[in-house]
Amino acid sequence: MFEHDEVILEAKHVTRRFPASGGRTLVANNDINLKFYKGKTLGLVGESGCGKSTFMRFLVSLDTPSEGEILYRGKDITKLKGEELRQNRQHIQMVFQDPTSSFNPKMKIRDIVCEPLLNFNRIKKSEMDAACRRLLEMVELPGEFADRYPHNMSGGQRQRVAIARALALEPEILILDEATSALDVSVQQTIIELIVKLQKEKNITIGFICHDISLIQSCSHEVAVMYLGNVVEVLPAEDLAEHAVHPYTRALIGSIFDIGMDFSKPIEEIKGEAPSPLDVPAGCPFRGRCPKAVDRCAAEKPKLHQVGADHEVACHLFDKEDK
Repeated sequence: MFEHDEVILEAKHVTRRFPASGGRTLVANNDINLKFYKGKTLGLVGESGCGKSTFMRFLVSLDTPSEGEILYRGKDITKLKGEELRQNRQHIQMVFQDPTSSFNPKMKIRDIVCEPLLNFNRIKKSEMDAACRRLLEMVELPGEFADRYPHNMSGGQRQRVAIARALALEPEILILDEATSALDVSVQQTIIELIVKLQKEKNITIGFICHDISLIQSCSHEVAVMYLGNVVEVLPAEDLAEHAVHPYTRALIGSIFDIGMDFSKPIEEIKGEAPSPLDVPAGCPFRGRCPKAVDRCAAEKPKLHQVGADHEVACHLFDKEDK
């Protein structure tokens, strides 16, 4: 599926460490290697605190990794500074979970949506009305919303404005950080449908952070599963339900609650709690909660390796070299 697609963005050996009290170190991202393909969506899923948002912040240059590189069309964006960094922001934009965090509450929607266009001299002030109407129509909002303030709009409407603002510069890559998790389920569905529609129209590459694995599967082309700062499995979204093999991924899938599920079967749960990121156990980070852990899991950390077409997993149980 992805073999012949164009890689537009690639993370290589990305690690992020934060100093902590007592001379300890918190490793938020541990040797992350991921590829983003032109016009495709990579969904990044995992529990809160697993490092998803930390990683995605690197892509929009809101933070820099301690090690590794992030290549956008072959250029390492972690090394960009000054005007070169500012110009690069046109190509990779982000939509946050709470859009109001990036809005000035005293600005009208017209000013919020058109601000990026003015900053990069894409339009003149006299062209703001027409530009705003065009962008609002793109996200299926009426043009008269241009004179509203963010607090006069619903959560779903504000998120549409955030998407319009992010796409105003026609970026190649759009990062969505839990962009639908604060919305009602019905509104969430319409926002996802809008994003999918815009991706098809504009051939946008999307990175979608989410803790809901069923939602990730419904709108992504590829899924990467994270646990305690580590990517433990990567596979096509269409193969997720049937072909995912990592015990953590299987546990996430088993915990999905759906009205069409078989209620005669017990709901699977992940035993125990994730260890502190300041005290990650040696070996496999998931071994303390894994029902299939063996002695080797405590002694050696598994590495991502190929187990099928476009399918990688970090688990000793599926290490072909040992079979």
